[in-house]
Amino acid sequence: MSVLFALLYYTAAAVFAAGLAYKIHRYATVPAPLKIPTTPAPLTRTGVAFRLAREVGLFESLFRADKLLWALAVLFHLGLLLVALRHLRYVVEPLWFWIVWVQPFGVYGGLAMLAGLTGLLVRRFVIPRIRYITGPSDILMLLLLLGIGVSGFAMSAVARTDIVAVKQFFLGLMVADIRPLPADGFLLLHLFLVAVLAIVFPFSKLLHAPGVFFSPTRNQVDDARERRHVAAWARPLDQQR
Repeated sequence: MSVLFALLYYTAAAVFAAGLAYKIHRYATVPAPLKIPTTPAPLTRTGVAFRLAREVGLFESLFRADKLLWALAVLFHLGLLLVALRHLRYVVEPLWFWIVWVQPFGVYGGLAMLAGLTGLLVRRFVIPRIRYITGPSDILMLLLLLGIGVSGFAMSAVARTDIVAVKQFFLGLMVADIRPLPADGFLLLHLFLVAVLAIVFPFSKLLHAPGVFFSPTRNQVDDARERRHVAAWARPLDQQR
């Protein structure tokens, strides 16, 4: 079992890294033929940087568009951040002081994450216009994330797992040393779902995380009247004019 999960996680890490690098390369190299920043838009690159920071940190445009979705998204993403910080204890030795400090907050973050995901899933069914545009992949991704959260809580609330052995397993993976992994059902389910998430992440809608930085409606300066915008593939033609 330890060998199988070690191979699974090595595969998941490789697919995640290669897929993410490929997608980001595609985002960075696809030309933007039009000047289409969503107005009111910044007039300088510094303003664009601040706009992207507000978008990533506060979900600014989502707040303006849909307050309910914004609240659920903040609940989920903030909870996910705390959970991710809490889980650093499994791959860091010795522990940094702030990882120890964040541990109790990570528990509340897990509850917030589950609450946000549940709300996002219910929203897909109860709001007619959202239900109309919901596809199977939207439901499956939410169920996958919920499965990760529920199985994670089950390891402490239903059947406790030897977290010291789990940490030793992951520390061993980092140095190509496969160490014993506890054969607990909830743990194996949790780790399997996390690996599945890592594999599908670069090819799913969850890729909006890095994608927002390449959105022309967000990363362009509103200087169409002051500066001629020519896409990279059109520059040779423009020089002939």
